Order: sequence, then structure tokens, then C-alpha cells
Amino acid sequence: MPIKIPASLPAFDVLTREGVMVMDEDAASRQDIRPLRIGLLNLMPKKIQTENQFARLIGATPLQIDLSLIRMSEHRTKNTAADHMESFYRPFTEVEATGEKFDGLIITGAPIEHLEFSDVTYWDELVRVFEWTTTHVHSTFGVCWGGMAMINHFHGVKKHLLDAKAFGCFRHRNMAPASPFLRGFSDDCVIPVSRWTEMRRDEIEAVPGLDVLLDSDEVGPCLVRDDTARALYIFNHLEYDSDTLKQEYDRDIAQGTPINVPCNYYPDDDPGRPPQNRWRSHAHLLYGNWINEIYQTTPFDMATVGLGSRW
Repeated sequence: MPIKIPASLPAFDVLTREGVMVMDEDAASRQDIRPLRIGLLNLMPKKIQTENQFARLIGATPLQIDLSLIRMSEHRTKNTAADHMESFYRPFTEVEATGEKFDGLIITGAPIEHLEFSDVTYWDELVRVFEWTTTHVHSTFGVCWGGMAMINHFHGVKKHLLDAKAFGCFRHRNMAPASPFLRGFSDDCVIPVSRWTEMRRDEIEAVPGLDVLLDSDEVGPCLVRDDTARALYIFNHLEYDSDTLKQEYDRDIAQGTPINVPCNYYPDDDPGRPPQNRWRSHAHLLYGNWINEIYQTTPFDMATVGLGSRW
């Protein structure tokens, strides 16, 4: 089954060309089925690129997905056209006021790692989002800074500044092969990493109800399950396109920002050669498993989502 998005959203044409099944509102209305309602709270500067990345992953399952794009209410992006934001995004205050509920919500990362959480301009509203998820969302997926912010809010786990940027593709161990979220995963896998901060495994494991599912000796914990908040937190970027790390590297080089060649990304670590994607299959597995687990456990009656429904 396809993902339902507006036919005029750039992702519609991108995913169609890639062979991902998509449908518009008219086609979806003719199907007698309850789609899974998935929200994307997009905090990234390049909104369209991020929409494509996550729509590609959650739209690859056999289930019909109704994707809603959400933004912070007062924050104005400088990197995406205002008409795109006006046409496809709703502010969180509007979503909150309607009382509507979601089977799943993805909260993306944001390039603001150097700031204390409380210094982020939209932090107070984001805290409202976190609390709202406990009653209006069946399962939440926090990505990179979004995951760090969630685990800090709910459990007080701190982020720590790194001496150098963790940048490149790193091997991660499968710590929980029996987890439904890692169904089909290899014993280890390669995952893109791009961050100046880290969460520490010992601090995470000291909190009851938190389980580290993927871990790396080089860059620390990656994927964490949070039973109390019905959430997953991933601190790295399985959703990245093949050239996303290249774009970040080229940007920093052009700006004169000191940056290392991303580790284990280019063949022979040569930036003159096209990068190789070694994480695509595990990206589809993880997000497909998340969608499947939502489908298996979410209530059919949307009114009961968040009301003690099981994880």
C-alpha cells in the first residue's frame, strides 16, 4: 500500500520516480481502510530534503500511511520557501488545538547541538510537544538532536560535547536481536553519523525502562527504546541519502570550516570518488519495523490513542 501525500508536494514526484507507491487525497478516499496517521515534526533547515528522506522510508511498507507535516509555531525557516511551508505545513499550536491524534510521530534533528536545550528559541513549545505525545501519539521516534532532547526531557539524560565531530559511517553492534525493531538486522551494521555531541551508554542504562538496542565502540549508543514514553531515540542518521554527508563536507570546505573527511564513507577515503551507500537496507528495516509495530499495537479507534494503549 502507498503513502498518502499531496500530489503537489515535491516528495510525490521524487518517490514516484524511485518506484515508491504514493497516492493523493482523491485516490486514498476511495479505499475502505484506516491508514496509519504519521506526523513529521521537521526541525531541519532543508525541509524538502528531509521530507523526501523520511517519506521514502515510511512509504515502503505494505501499509497505507497518511503523512502530516508539522512545524514549530513561531520559528521561521530561512532555507525553505515560505509558500512551501504555507502550503504543506501546519503549526503545532493548530494541531494541538484540534485535539487530533497520531499513530506515530517523527521528531527530526536540528543543527543546534552547541546550545543548551533551554537556550533553544522554541524549547518551551517543544516541551509541550513532548508532553502532548504522551496522550496524543501512540509511538514517537526522536532522531539525532530530537532524540537527545526527548531523552533529556523525560529522563534527564545529558548530552555531552565531543572534542571533535563524529562524522562518517561507523559500525554498530546489534545489542538486542530479539527486539521487534531490529527484526532482520545483521549482527552489526554501518550507520551515518554527523554530530558534535554524544549520549553515554552508562547514563542511559542507569534509567529504568531505557534499553540500548544499537551501540558503537567508536561513537557510542545509537538506538534506544523507551517503554515509559512509548518512544525510540536514534542519535544517528539512517535516513540520510547517499550524498548527504558529502553535502555537509563540501559545505564546510567551501566555508573554510575545519572538518575531517567523513570516516569510512568515500572509497579509500578519497573525496574525489563517489560515496557508497552501505546503510540503505538497514534504514528500510528499522523504519519498516517501527511502522509494523505501530500497526500491530495501535488502537483502531483513534480516540483511544494515548489512553494507556500498549506499546
